[in-house]
Amino acid sequence: MTKTLIVPGLDGSPSPHWQDWWARTDPNAMLLDMGDTTCPVRELWEATLAVHVMTHPDCILVGHSLGAVTIAHLLARWPGLRVRAALLVAPADPLSATPLSSERIRCFGALPRERFDVPTLVVASRNDPWMSFDTSRDLAESWGAELYDLGHAGHVDAASGFGPWPGGKRMRDALLAQTRPRSVLRRIFGGPAPQPSWLRLTA
Repeated sequence: MTKTLIVPGLDGSPSPHWQDWWARTDPNAMLLDMGDTTCPVRELWEATLAVHVMTHPDCILVGHSLGAVTIAHLLARWPGLRVRAALLVAPADPLSATPLSSERIRCFGALPRERFDVPTLVVASRNDPWMSFDTSRDLAESWGAELYDLGHAGHVDAASGFGPWPGGKRMRDALLAQTRPRSVLRRIFGGPAPQPSWLRLTA
């Protein structure tokens, strides 16, 4: 069974955050312990995530905010790791000049612009104070990722009303279906792999 590795953001994802809910309700998912979530260091977070991926090869990664940023850096810098797919929810901009920008995350630097070699879905909000929707769209294009417009959903966190969030699990399941190996008949006779319909994935 494919393992879902959930990567928290700055200050973690305690209850009632949707990541905490997901980890508690999905036996094949685990919320990663990234160490110090109050004063994160990019290199340590990347190395910690890489170890978890090597422990659970062919996993799917689900990150929120700074967790999504960590996954982006990992996919750009560690292309040899066996990651099946990635779900990046409300990435934060470490170099943003907005009032909410925190010196605690500036060490993560500019987000990578390399194209990822795994199927990736970026979930963006139109009023996220940590990253503009236009920036999310540009990054998704650079990464070769799909973009899901969640509307006006803030930072997609507990403060924005995202405790239990079944839509996130459905997005993960669609990514899994997209990356499922083709059946024997499809391998013999050809035919395209199934593509997800993101429009059916509601919050």
